[in-house]
Amino acid sequence: MPSEAGEPDEAGLAEATGNAAFVLALRERGVRDTAVLRAMERVPRERFAPPALRVHARRDIALPLACGQTMTAPSVVAAMLGALDIAPGVRVLEIGTGTGYVTALLARLGAAHVRSLERYEGLARAARTHLGPDLAEASVETADGLAAEAVRGGSYDRILVNGSLAALPPHLPAALKSGGRLVAGFWTGRGSRLVTLTRDAAAAFARTEGAALRLGPLTPGRAIAP
Repeated sequence: MPSEAGEPDEAGLAEATGNAAFVLALRERGVRDTAVLRAMERVPRERFAPPALRVHARRDIALPLACGQTMTAPSVVAAMLGALDIAPGVRVLEIGTGTGYVTALLARLGAAHVRSLERYEGLARAARTHLGPDLAEASVETADGLAAEAVRGGSYDRILVNGSLAALPPHLPAALKSGGRLVAGFWTGRGSRLVTLTRDAAAAFARTEGAALRLGPLTPGRAIAP
């Protein structure tokens, strides 16, 4: 029942309280980027989680998805988005859409457009549904995001690889604009680490290694399964 005088109803108050607790838990885990925390407070993770697992959406854990994939833990998402350093108006290529949660966060952080590539058609369909028709800043395609032809010679301000790679396909950093930035997980043989590549005006790349990540491997190829 709506409250009087414009005050939040019980459901709205519970949601606000849950969001505040979610952000506080991320702060306690070391997330300090204010813009990222604000975006994660405003984009409900449960909307993108499988229905049976929505009760766990505000926990800092990875959630299983269809096709043997996972929804990355929020603290890992926050670390990657913080390293990506989204500025208003940037054009972003995202490799690995999942159900669209990170895509929505990129748009909330101010990206002018997010082109997201997902190898599983079933997940791509789910992501389009979750994002809805009103999110004009994002487009989701079913494609092998690690294939050169999928990038189509595009030029991006930011590239986010939502997974861990043993080696980075050279066409991905080549698709960065001058001053652009790519963030991915890199497999070290004992686990994954956050790696950031930044391209300068001379087309040279500076590489920075960050914290260890619990991030699943990204598989090449467009999936045959629905």
